[in-house]
Amino acid sequence: MYQLKVLIADDDLEIVNLIADSLEDEGFEVYKAHNGVEAVEYVENQEFSLIILDIMMPGMDGLEVCRKIREKIATPIILLSAKSRELDKIIGLEVGADDYIAKPFSIHELVARVKAHIRREKRNKSNNVNQQPVIALGDLSIHTDCYEVYKGSKKIELSTKEFQILLYFIQNKNIVLSREQIYQAIWGGNEFGDISTVTVHITNLRKKFDPENKYIKTVWGAGYKLIGGVS
Repeated sequence: MYQLKVLIADDDLEIVNLIADSLEDEGFEVYKAHNGVEAVEYVENQEFSLIILDIMMPGMDGLEVCRKIREKIATPIILLSAKSRELDKIIGLEVGADDYIAKPFSIHELVARVKAHIRREKRNKSNNVNQQPVIALGDLSIHTDCYEVYKGSKKIELSTKEFQILLYFIQNKNIVLSREQIYQAIWGGNEFGDISTVTVHITNLRKKFDPENKYIKTVWGAGYKLIGGVS
């Protein structure tokens, strides 16, 4: 029985089968959805190590699916899109995706990204074993074992990468971190991606729990730092 499950949601059957065949060759158990509604139903009934969503799907598009998934779980999500505009990439990251790849794409690159995200997810969860289970930051409580953040009694929905960035800030409180350092720590130097992703994720973090920039400060020309009481 496979341990790692991947969900692929795309209305293009040829692309779904191509990705599925390639991931199965790598030892993944693959589930296929051909529209957004099917994808959401799968997530409600299965646990996945990673989810691949096409943006352009009938009924419920990939962005809406991503939003709904993020209301429930922090599983890494890769968005696929025939659109290559920078705006579409930013929107995808803002709704909670961890990565974005434009069509047409190299199947080898996609598989590499899948493996890289899962590898990093395992490392981060392993590292969290030795951390205190709940960290307090002002009126926030950060649960390192289940990737959950609460402001008072209200749960704040963060993507996997957003949570990991927040944790990295906490581990380096009052230290100025450059975008390059954050990218290296969260995405890894050998992985595919764009350093501008860091800016998008930090913007999302601020919108979700720090709209007044009380905790995450921009140090112009240098990077960012976290301030405030951590216990």
